[in-house]
Amino acid sequence: MKTKFIFILGSSLMLSGCLSDDMASLRSYADEVKARKGGYIEPLPEIKPVERYLYQSANRRDPFSSNFRDDDQPSSVVIDSEQQRALQREVRERNKEELEHFELDGLRMVGTLELSNALWGIIQDPDGTIYRVKEGNYMGRNYGKILSISEEKIELREIVKDLQGAWEERQASIALSDDEA
Repeated sequence: MKTKFIFILGSSLMLSGCLSDDMASLRSYADEVKARKGGYIEPLPEIKPVERYLYQSANRRDPFSSNFRDDDQPSSVVIDSEQQRALQREVRERNKEELEHFELDGLRMVGTLELSNALWGIIQDPDGTIYRVKEGNYMGRNYGKILSISEEKIELREIVKDLQGAWEERQASIALSDDEA
């Protein structure tokens, strides 16, 4: 208890030495700083006006249009024929099927299945998921419609755009895969 009292008394004496009402040194320092001559501040730099540019679109491409053509968007080249309109309707007016999200060369035919006197193709996607397809289903990114299924291969008709933007048909097939992957 006695040591506690001595500690408190000693701390009080040390702290009392820090207290002082003498502010003279602080005031003299503040007066010295206020008496100093001010420095020179450089003016702000001159802001130059931006030169206006008026875009003249004659014989130039639209800067807001895409450089790439999307096959799902209408082409700027219009070829008016009944076959073109039929192909456009087939591409645009139907819901995409699951296997149309994969490239045709990424799909593998792994077998066939006969069910109710109809031959179904068994397709494996790159992830290893198995699908059952029949004539009339679509697969591949080029709107590949299955025309026929045999035990050796699946024959398709794909719809692609040529360089002029016209839709055309081409034949494709997927052969039965020999390897077990």
